[in-house]
Amino acid sequence: MRVLGIDPGLRNLGWGVIDVDGSRLSHVGNGICRSVGSDLAARLLSLHEQLSAVLARFAPDTAAVEQTFVNKDGASTLKLGQARGICLLVPAQAGLAVGEYAPNTVKKTVVGVGHAQKAQVDHMVKMQLPGVQIEGSDAADALAVAICHAHHTRSGAAVRDALRKVGT
Repeated sequence: MRVLGIDPGLRNLGWGVIDVDGSRLSHVGNGICRSVGSDLAARLLSLHEQLSAVLARFAPDTAAVEQTFVNKDGASTLKLGQARGICLLVPAQAGLAVGEYAPNTVKKTVVGVGHAQKAQVDHMVKMQLPGVQIEGSDAADALAVAICHAHHTRSGAAVRDALRKVGT
C-alpha cells in the first residue's frame, strides 16, 4: 500500500509518501508545496496544482491529512481551513479514501507522546524511515501523518479480520 501524508499549510504544504508492506515502512518521497500568488485564490490554485502533480507522480493508494487546530487569529484559521480543503479535495478527486488525524494522534502514534516537540517527530520519522532525507519540518510532519495512517489502517484491518473470524 502506498500512503500520501499531507500537512496542510497556506504558505508551505508538506507532503510525504511511504510504502507499507506488512509492518515494513519505506520512504518514497517528500517535499513542500509552496503557494505562489498575491491573492488567496491564486495561492490556493497553486497548491491544488502542485499537490495534484504529487499525486500524479507517486500514485498513492490512500491519503491522510492532519486536522487543523483553531488558533487565536480567526482570519488565519479560516485561511488555513481553505488550504486544508485543497488537501482533502485533491486526493478525493483522484478517488482515494482520505483519513484525518488530530496532531496529538499523529505525535502519539509516531513518537509515543501526544505533545511531542517537532524535533522529536523529525527524529522518530528518521528512525522509522532509515536513510530518509527530509525536505523540511512540514515534510517531516507529512511523513508522520503517513506513518500514523499506515499504523491505524493496519490495526483497523486486523480488528476487522478478527471480528470476521469470530462471526463465522
